[in-house]
Amino acid sequence: MSIISDIQKALFAKQDLKYQKFHSGLVPTIDPKSIIGVRTPDLRNIAKEFANRPDVDKFLSSLPHKYYDENQVHAFILSVMKNYDECVARIDRFLPFVDNWATCDQLRPKVFAQKANRERLLKDVEAWLGTGELYTVRFGIEMLMTYFLDEDFNPKFLKWVAKIHSEEYYLNMMVAWYFATALAKQWNATIPYIEKKRLADWTHNKA
Repeated sequence: MSIISDIQKALFAKQDLKYQKFHSGLVPTIDPKSIIGVRTPDLRNIAKEFANRPDVDKFLSSLPHKYYDENQVHAFILSVMKNYDECVARIDRFLPFVDNWATCDQLRPKVFAQKANRERLLKDVEAWLGTGELYTVRFGIEMLMTYFLDEDFNPKFLKWVAKIHSEEYYLNMMVAWYFATALAKQWNATIPYIEKKRLADWTHNKA
């Protein structure tokens, strides 16, 4: 059996139909039939189980996946990769196939947290923000929010996010989330964006 069928088998072994019905309502942008219904702790365990298999590349290269839960496992496998360049290369291949906020937000590579990679990460964030692709841009904003609102903060990052204009709910929500977090962590630099209403009305109100 291939790793793809092995992962699917592992997923169906952990299927929870009540959870499937509940979770389908949380990700309305995708077909409920593509959701197996596997809880996050089980998804993480499955990802951990298959991440070091010699043939994991076959699964990671098999895009698009058939099931939403496979995308979740994919995101968790990428999140534990230890080589920065390989991780980013894999992310760049994966992001165009991300079609919902949950998969996007589960993608949190541990290698990004290493200070030695911060300069390279910032360049990659800029690239993601410039793609114009809904979930790629959302991912870029989230990485900017996660790693560049503390000691590595620069006020110019606020401008990067503020100039993103979209009609997409899940992107505008991410912009609002970013500014809400920026207000908590970098008040003096951020509050002028609220006081001077530099954000779109809807995003401003959500923030």
